[in-house]
Amino acid sequence: MSTVMPDKPSLFQRLLLWREKKIKDKHFILVLSFAVGIITALSASLLKFLIEYIKHFLTENFDTTGVNWLYLVYPVVGIFLTGLFIRNVVRDDISHGVTKILYAISRRQSRIKRHNTWSSLFASAITIGFGGSVGAEAPIVLTGSAIGSNLGSAFKMEHRTLMLLVGCGAAGAVAGIFKAPIAGLVFTLEVLMIDLTMGSLLPLLVSSVTAATVAYVLHGTEAMFEFHMDEPFLMERIPAVLLLGILCGLVSLYFTRTMNRIEGVFRRYSNPYIKLLIGGAMLSILIFLFPSLYGEGYDTIHLLLNGTNPADWDKVLDNSVFYGYGNLLLVYLAMVVLFKVFATSATNGGGGCGGTFAPSLFLGCITGFVFAHFCNGYELAPVVSDDLPEKNFALLGMAGLMSGVMHAPLTGIFLIAELTGGYDLFLPLMMVSVSAYLTIIIFEPHSIYSMRLAQKGELLTHHKDKSVLTLMNIESVVETDFEQVHPEQDLGEMVKVISKAKRNMFPVVDAGGVLLGIVVLDDIRNIMFRQELYHRFTVGRFMVVPPERINMEDSMEEVMRKFDTTRAWNLPVVDAEGRYKGFLSKSRILNTYRQMLVDFSED
Repeated sequence: MSTVMPDKPSLFQRLLLWREKKIKDKHFILVLSFAVGIITALSASLLKFLIEYIKHFLTENFDTTGVNWLYLVYPVVGIFLTGLFIRNVVRDDISHGVTKILYAISRRQSRIKRHNTWSSLFASAITIGFGGSVGAEAPIVLTGSAIGSNLGSAFKMEHRTLMLLVGCGAAGAVAGIFKAPIAGLVFTLEVLMIDLTMGSLLPLLVSSVTAATVAYVLHGTEAMFEFHMDEPFLMERIPAVLLLGILCGLVSLYFTRTMNRIEGVFRRYSNPYIKLLIGGAMLSILIFLFPSLYGEGYDTIHLLLNGTNPADWDKVLDNSVFYGYGNLLLVYLAMVVLFKVFATSATNGGGGCGGTFAPSLFLGCITGFVFAHFCNGYELAPVVSDDLPEKNFALLGMAGLMSGVMHAPLTGIFLIAELTGGYDLFLPLMMVSVSAYLTIIIFEPHSIYSMRLAQKGELLTHHKDKSVLTLMNIESVVETDFEQVHPEQDLGEMVKVISKAKRNMFPVVDAGGVLLGIVVLDDIRNIMFRQELYHRFTVGRFMVVPPERINMEDSMEEVMRKFDTTRAWNLPVVDAEGRYKGFLSKSRILNTYRQMLVDFSED
């Protein structure tokens, strides 16, 4: 008789066993966060290289003194190639990177699909390299978070650790692509994470510092945007800074609301080629008229941050129909601010892949420059201060727009300070960021990233109780040990069911499993022992309509609202077709909530 030999554990399985015996979880998390920082920074570096290589290859021979008809072609080709790549290789939706991360934290227990470790990187490189008017930062943030999530899953980390590693990936991505470690940390805390303890802060810091160090080694220690402050900040300019903050808040509101509406138009069409036609036509025309909309727009930011005279600023008009008309600079820039949101929405809606980091920086820089230049040119500056330095206000505008669009004032402050080395303007950066944020929250309670999830009730917030409710799902608390009955059964058959049942409530279903009503034991207690009625009454006669039904798609906040409205302790659960799935009890929900709150709050 032959004996079956047990399978020898693989090398990785032996590594897992050794790790569990030799390395404590809290120490191993630091090792993983270090690895996430390195891998994410290398990914960010690869993305930047691909974008610059493609862009340089396509535009190196452009004539700056006139229009270039290829601006009509390149962006459409880029969107087309990206669409082919997504449909035929990825075969999944990879748009709205940060929103995907928020959804994964809210609904997928921080598990991000494996293909997200590379798919967004290559898709955004094609889109942006060919001139798509979006940013590379959101795709690389999704890439970094996916790296953290999948690395944690490979080492069998539990849910709370996965959430932390997702944050480590996002922090490393921002730190790596911007060479801004503090901004990476703050972005994760402000935009992505829920309620971190001091123990959770160290892994995030390790990832941010590691990623920034790798970026320094590969690309040097210089700030991403060169900036030299020619004029110091004067206290007399505080009113102007506050006004700029309010203006940035209003521009952020316009950007957020308009983008949401335009994307809603694209969502009406299921055919990708119709989307490509609409988005491509819109983008091509806009880039042809306003070449500043081509790609990320960082060249324009460099010009406005370092220009000191009209000759420098007029370089923004290169390649456009406005070339040589320096007197129309403000008109040109104001129209760029107006149409940037259309270009960004057309890029993503048409099939491209990119984020809103770069568009926010781009719009903010132009908004700040236009504000200062307009005040100086039309002698409005003395009303609020003396002459306003355009480059300083361009830098402040970047912080204001980022704070408003992302609802993240701290991220706006630290990111712009690290991007430009503009720490001498730290006080006005704080002023403009806070005033922009306070302005937009009057009109829009959610950021551009969280708006879609908030509308569906799937957003994880910084409020611990709401976050716990969001993490709960109906599948985990539904109870299925209720005996089902049918409306044609008589009272005698009902009594037989009751004798075997452990619960005092009975769902009434038809042959197809559709819920028709419920029978409550207390309602029939007075007749259930009268045998003369056993064949006279059917279940359909004494069943009642439940006070409310819970749908499987309902959020836990909606579920609790239904319990509060009806004052019931048990409510039936049905699917989209009305078929019975079980019961939810308020006591079960509260017990689960209490346990999750305890786990959620542990160090």
